[in-house]
Amino acid sequence: MKSEPYTITFGIIGAGRIGKLHADNLLSHVKGAKLKTVTDPFLDEEWAASRNIPVTGKDHRIMLDDPEIDAILIGSPSPEHAAQMIECARAGKHIFCEKPIALDPDIIRNALAEVEKSGVKLQVGFNRRFDPNFAAVQEQIASGALGEPHIIRITSRDPAPPPAEYVASSGGLFMDMTIHDFDMARFLCDSEVTEVHAYGAVLVDPEIGKAGDIDTAVISLKFANGALGIIENSRKAVYGYDQRV
Repeated sequence: MKSEPYTITFGIIGAGRIGKLHADNLLSHVKGAKLKTVTDPFLDEEWAASRNIPVTGKDHRIMLDDPEIDAILIGSPSPEHAAQMIECARAGKHIFCEKPIALDPDIIRNALAEVEKSGVKLQVGFNRRFDPNFAAVQEQIASGALGEPHIIRITSRDPAPPPAEYVASSGGLFMDMTIHDFDMARFLCDSEVTEVHAYGAVLVDPEIGKAGDIDTAVISLKFANGALGIIENSRKAVYGYDQRV
């Protein structure tokens, strides 16, 4: 007799650009996933109705006491991540949290301690580790097929800059964009970074500079195993999204 496939029932906190993307993925592309609830203080009701989401609301706490919800995906604004992560952990819900968890290392450590204490599973949204192309490169490095890495160069350029109001609460280019490249550098090199040097400039959008951030950067890295790394970032590539290793 065939056993029934296991289903994980999700709730999503935050239905902005990234929350909607995750919702569509859960609804259409993730086998064994069921999306029950989406909450957002400014929920796009028309969008939610078009997706036939069973439960919607403005307050994420409606998910915490719902015994049918197994896991919660946090896609809210970055400053809210850590507190919501702690709430989910204490409610016994497994967590997928968009990056960054927080901007303050002590807040991050406190949130991680709560997750560990609760025993729930946590995944932070470093999606590139699961991209088939990046994963294939990592597998070839790990197997020795490409030899020992001496220099890792990562290019990361977005097709268009985000609105200045988003930049103001995002943590800036390094925490919002380069964070993926830092993760990928460690993933590919399989070694921790011991030195970082960075240069940044405002070359794309003056409004980003007025918001206190940069839109262009070059970062050099030194790894514990002696390898070197170079990351180049830009908030705008006129030819489209550009990700290279």
